[in-house]
Amino acid sequence: MALNEEPASGAAKLGDEGDGDDGIGGYVLIVFAVFFFVSAFALLLFFLLRGATTAEGAISSNPSKGANDDLAASGNDTTTTNIISSGNGSFTLSLSLVGGDASVDTISMPSPTTVVPKSGAFLAEEDNSLGGNTRTAYVYVELLVLVVLFLLLTLLSFTCSHVQSTILLALLKEARRMAREEPQENQLLEKELDPQGEDTVVKFENTNMQVSELVDSSILGKYSTWKKQNDNKNQDPIIRLMRDQIIMARIYLSISKKKKKVDLSEELQNCIKRSRRVLGEANIDAELHNSAPQKIKAMAGVLSKARDQLFDCKLVIKKLRAMLLTEEEKVRRLKMKNTFLTQLGVKGIPGGIRCLSLRLTVDYYLLPPEKRNFPRSENLQNPKFHHYALFTDNVVAAAVVVNSTVMNAKDSSKHVFHLVTDNLNFGALKMWFLLNPPKEATIHVENLDELKWLNSSYCPVLRQLNSEAMREYYFKEEQSTTSSSSASSLKYRNPKYLSMLNHLRFYLPQIYPELDKILFLDDDVVVQKDLSGLWLVDLEGKVNGAVETCVENFHRFDKYLNFSNHYIARDFDPNACGWAYGMNIFDLKEWKKRNLTGVYHTWQNLNEDRLLWKLGTLPPGLMTFYGLTYSLDKSWHVLGLGYNPSINPLEIENAAVIHYNGNMKPWMEMAMTKYRPYWRKYIDFNHPYLRQCHFIK
Repeated sequence: MALNEEPASGAAKLGDEGDGDDGIGGYVLIVFAVFFFVSAFALLLFFLLRGATTAEGAISSNPSKGANDDLAASGNDTTTTNIISSGNGSFTLSLSLVGGDASVDTISMPSPTTVVPKSGAFLAEEDNSLGGNTRTAYVYVELLVLVVLFLLLTLLSFTCSHVQSTILLALLKEARRMAREEPQENQLLEKELDPQGEDTVVKFENTNMQVSELVDSSILGKYSTWKKQNDNKNQDPIIRLMRDQIIMARIYLSISKKKKKVDLSEELQNCIKRSRRVLGEANIDAELHNSAPQKIKAMAGVLSKARDQLFDCKLVIKKLRAMLLTEEEKVRRLKMKNTFLTQLGVKGIPGGIRCLSLRLTVDYYLLPPEKRNFPRSENLQNPKFHHYALFTDNVVAAAVVVNSTVMNAKDSSKHVFHLVTDNLNFGALKMWFLLNPPKEATIHVENLDELKWLNSSYCPVLRQLNSEAMREYYFKEEQSTTSSSSASSLKYRNPKYLSMLNHLRFYLPQIYPELDKILFLDDDVVVQKDLSGLWLVDLEGKVNGAVETCVENFHRFDKYLNFSNHYIARDFDPNACGWAYGMNIFDLKEWKKRNLTGVYHTWQNLNEDRLLWKLGTLPPGLMTFYGLTYSLDKSWHVLGLGYNPSINPLEIENAAVIHYNGNMKPWMEMAMTKYRPYWRKYIDFNHPYLRQCHFIK
């Protein structure tokens, strides 16, 4: 398809350039037309005046013709003519008329052989005697014509120079166009000469057909004309035939209503109902009712009758196009509804988790104060242990993270878990681990609201989240009509982007000032192997150890940051590789030395108007740890179990940590069934609290 689009764009460009040439040609034509008409007018004027002057001169210098005519007219009169030659080279003509009103005229004429002297007096005398005023006018006309011709020649010279420059510009433009189109023409020529070009197109189409096989439409069942399986006419032909009949019947039904064929319309409507009733939920021929052949035969008869009475190719095409557009609109609306429900499901808390949190909270505050503390609190600040940071408001998710880590650890006594939650879930989270201590591991649960130093005067995010502009952006922004923008708008309103628990990861050195290294885990991960080896990884002076996620052009900086902003374009490479949060080993000593929390504050302040990035913690993380991230082996952290259905099972089995990033979290009903067992095996569904809250395995 791309090969067909390139020449079209080139033709468009050529047409645009041709428009400019047409304008130049029109200008040249106008100039030549003006030149032609003015020249013609000047020449016409010249010849007219020249003719008039010649005629007057002839009458003045040769009157004998007219006189003789007059004399000839008087046939009864007697005429006497005398010509006397004088010695000075002149002739004297005397006419005598007898028998009528006679008069004698004497005309003196110079001799033809007389040499005329070139004196001004004589010229004046000659002009006066032979129509001098006319000859003077003739001289002036000649001068005027010469002036006009000079102006016309000047105009022609200017036009020629302009046309020459215009032609040069046109030639340059044409040369540039040919230089641009030559590679495209070469490619097209190679395609035409290459016998494998058609095979390449076929391979491309086959690839798309294979991809379409993965799509299982819940709207139109298994019937799709784009599926390659429909090329096989032997695969469920009865269902295919019945569905095709229903489509044609709907077309004729619409046409019959327009043409007021009431009886035929009723027959078609009844046949459609019967065929749909027989089809039901069947997807293969074996599931059809026994009466299917009879319904097909009846429908065929009605369709034949409708075709004889109503078939109109234009109307049928128009109706098919309308049906296609209608189905596309239905699909668009269903996608929007799916997006809305997905985001609503992500925001919501399952009833079982909410029930569990309430029951645990009540029981925690019924405990006496001396029983609310965890053992081995002396390990919390010991840098020799393996420390984990987990910030969550989900009791079940936190339980899975801690249990999976401890169960796969070689020596659980060396592991220390630091949990931070909000005030609402503090009692529940603490009560759960008091009732279910993680073997010999140390655990500590902290309340976010008790971190008094974390306030709006110190933390830009808290100040921005409390601002009216941010509330308007997240909650009061008008919904867009497009599906993509609506999905984006709903995503912005996810509560996790407004939770300080999501941004707390940028304050690890302030929360745990005595520690040298800490492993940060998200609450939607499952640990499958011992993670002690991460504390032995040499970060080579860098701060963040993470698994990179870029593949070809995906998950690079330009996908997260706005490179039209001069701050971003100045300091970052758009092709820099992104990495993932969820399992990160941080060198807190190097972090404090470089004051990376202050760097994060700087970028967060610059993004108050959301011009650098839109939402989330990954974009500011990429900026804060730019050039300070050490790439871990991908087997440490496998992502995508919350959105990607095609992850290699072998990669999942060999991964140290699997991450359910995406909307389909494992504790939700929308989770992918094939990935859920990896998470569920770390939950004891026989636990009394879980049974009371109706957790079902």
